Amino acid sequence: MSEFRSSEIVQDETGRQYHIGLRPDDISDKIILVGDPDRARRVADLFESVRVSRQNREYVTFTGTYKGLELTVMATGIGCDNTEIAVVELCQLKFPVTIIRCGSCGALQSDIEIEDLVISSGAVRLENTSTFFVEPGYPAVASHEVILALLKSAANEKLPHHFGMTATAPGFYGAQGRHIPGFPAKDEALMDRLTKQGIKNFEMESSTLFTLASLRGFRAGTICAVFASRPRDRFIDPVKKGKAELRAIKTALGAFEIINKMDEQKGNAPFWLPEFS
Repeated sequence: MSEFRSSEIVQDETGRQYHIGLRPDDISDKIILVGDPDRARRVADLFESVRVSRQNREYVTFTGTYKGLELTVMATGIGCDNTEIAVVELCQLKFPVTIIRCGSCGALQSDIEIEDLVISSGAVRLENTSTFFVEPGYPAVASHEVILALLKSAANEKLPHHFGMTATAPGFYGAQGRHIPGFPAKDEALMDRLTKQGIKNFEMESSTLFTLASLRGFRAGTICAVFASRPRDRFIDPVKKGKAELRAIKTALGAFEIINKMDEQKGNAPFWLPEFS
């Protein structure tokens, strides 16, 4: 067994990371993060080939080829704390990376339907994981290149989608202002305030991902399938869940195809601009 020598960056002499259990040659620089291990397997099922299949703790990882591109998909489990570990350790293995979170969410606006997609422009940092890295007012914003790629991919697939600010909560029940008998939320007006502020959706990972991306200097974005309509107090029919999930997955995969073209078009330029197309 290889030895983990430092208590700061916990890796062995081969670079294998303690929590995710991966070495540098196990991953691509193009990464999809999901919460659910079954969703990671569903992404991998769309690969033409898989060269890495690994699980360590809750982190389930596949690396393979999709339409000629090498991609990695990793399931992190739920929440910003798990996301922080995954992102930090992935960045020890390869850099720069591009990370797209492909998740599920609850819609806050009445014009967003269950099964629709929401692409995040940024995220309200209601969680506290990111506060251990940056100041309270530090913005959590997605990369413009990833945003454009996700929007174009969703349009190409002719899928109903929405674009705007996301709220990232540190929990599912009280942290999102749900009314649960016996477990009263301290801030029962939270959802109403966020809705009035134009926030599109609730989820539980993106603000930490975006903050770490800005801090370290890599590209990141999020696309979520809507599983809940908070204004209507409705949750997705289990029969339709797979369809909605597949919409988000295919949009994320298509976005990586577009990002690859963007990178070819911009050459040595630091950012992609429309005139490059």
